[in-house]
Amino acid sequence: MALLDIKNMLVEFPGRHGTFQAVKDVSLEVAEGEILGLVGESGAGKSTVGNAVLNLLQAPGRLSSGEVWLNGERIDQLDKSMFRTIRGKRISMIFQDPMTSLNPIETIEFQLVETILTHMDISRSEAEKRAVDLLEQVGIPDAPKRIKQYPHQFSGGMRQRVVIALALSVEPELIIADEPTTALDVTIQAQILELIKDLCKSRNLGVILVTHDMGVIAETADRVAVMYKGALIEVGETQQILRDPKEPYTQSLIAAVPPSNIKIHRFPKVALAESDGSALQDFDLKGHWLASGEAHDPKGGTLLEVKNLSKRFLVQGAFLERNRTYVDAIKSISFDVKAGETFGLVGESGSGKSTVARVITGIHPATSGEMRFAGKDLTGKSGKQEAIAARQDIQMVFQDPYSSLNGRMKIGSIVAEPMIVNKLTSGAEERNEIVADLLELVGLGKDAARKYPHEFSGGQRQRISIARALATRPRFLICDEPTSALDVSIQAQILNLLKDLQEELNLTLLFISHDLPVIRQMCDRIGVMQFGELLEVNETEKIFEAPEHAYTQRLVSQMPKFMK
Repeated sequence: MALLDIKNMLVEFPGRHGTFQAVKDVSLEVAEGEILGLVGESGAGKSTVGNAVLNLLQAPGRLSSGEVWLNGERIDQLDKSMFRTIRGKRISMIFQDPMTSLNPIETIEFQLVETILTHMDISRSEAEKRAVDLLEQVGIPDAPKRIKQYPHQFSGGMRQRVVIALALSVEPELIIADEPTTALDVTIQAQILELIKDLCKSRNLGVILVTHDMGVIAETADRVAVMYKGALIEVGETQQILRDPKEPYTQSLIAAVPPSNIKIHRFPKVALAESDGSALQDFDLKGHWLASGEAHDPKGGTLLEVKNLSKRFLVQGAFLERNRTYVDAIKSISFDVKAGETFGLVGESGSGKSTVARVITGIHPATSGEMRFAGKDLTGKSGKQEAIAARQDIQMVFQDPYSSLNGRMKIGSIVAEPMIVNKLTSGAEERNEIVADLLELVGLGKDAARKYPHEFSGGQRQRISIARALATRPRFLICDEPTSALDVSIQAQILNLLKDLQEELNLTLLFISHDLPVIRQMCDRIGVMQFGELLEVNETEKIFEAPEHAYTQRLVSQMPKFMK
């Protein structure tokens, strides 16, 4: 008997323009002690399957037909009060977006302890000890101290680890992991995946692993199920699917995975028998609005220069200075980025990578050090107006596409806003044409302009963020985990797009990622960070073939291997 048995699941979302079928007649089984990988494009229905199992479909979504069985007990017909005894206790979920699944006004300790006490018959002191132990298991340093903090005081990767600790806290029978390693660097990813595999063996735990990372699938899953447009098109043993896929779509997915062992010039184009208009096309930028701006930077000259940059955050305030607690997120780092190149920053979550990006863009003020962009001071020491003028040529694609988009604004207004602020267009008609152009460029189509962010999947929201960042024709684009929410086919297209833009416009990129195969394909040079320090800067192939620092060697050795 299967631990989880999904029979002929049909999930529908009624709307004004008809009923949309998000999941179409899907049947799946998960055995005790088995990890089932669920892969497919963003919007394919992977997360919807998990939400339907947990009775967490967002209204007006509904499970129209089909059955869900857990250990021989049918659970899809249970009322809400009965389902609360299952959700969290018997089935846990690791959500894709850690920030929106944590309560921002409660400490991490409160949220963990509350969950443990709700589902386990133990004392508060035992629950508090268990909460600290869980944070240590998922790799949170200084857990007894950090557990007293709030979600906003953690990096994206650390918040993901907290969510994983919550899912593991009450020893469930089944875990539905929706992109559980999206925000994690390779060292913590390896640790988390090893933990999940150990739990499967020791507790006969079943896992549905929803992911777009084929390297993770190759090293973790026992079987793989491939979804496309809400339908299940192929299921099989992991090695069989990866080595000899039967369906053209599965073949295209595997072809689009960036190899970890070699550097390639371009990612393979995904070819499908039918197109829904969501795939990016080869785009001729000649005559395009993006290409019509002035070419500023001769290739090879220094565009961004960072010297002895430091950033300190106040962790615990006090009236007396000596009683205040600080954390040094960046510790006197120095590097430069040349015009037309892609400079990569890698390292563990919490190493300071995203903080570097936020200091460069002015979101956080620098504590000390110097930054110059095209010869202009970015720190404000030479006057705020010079820093503001310099930053108009810098744009950023943020790590979390949902929280960086205003949920009350339509997509057209979101993409147009930077053009309005920087007064780049003559009027609304021109802006609307450019917005439609940009949305077509990132594969969403001009009709997306009339929708809101909640109507898109995680990967589609990331494409909206990229369109918005390109709206000002930036000279310097900071990409903070730009493909972390994307499946491999869209990832390949987005990365090809960035390469095309770079070649056509001489665009300069600061590319921040924990995905080492992607970093290898995209970057000319790489800087490796740990605990706020820049340990090593070198050409990309030297980092991967002959890393000098012991930490870099460990990062490269723990990279998920997907050879071609």
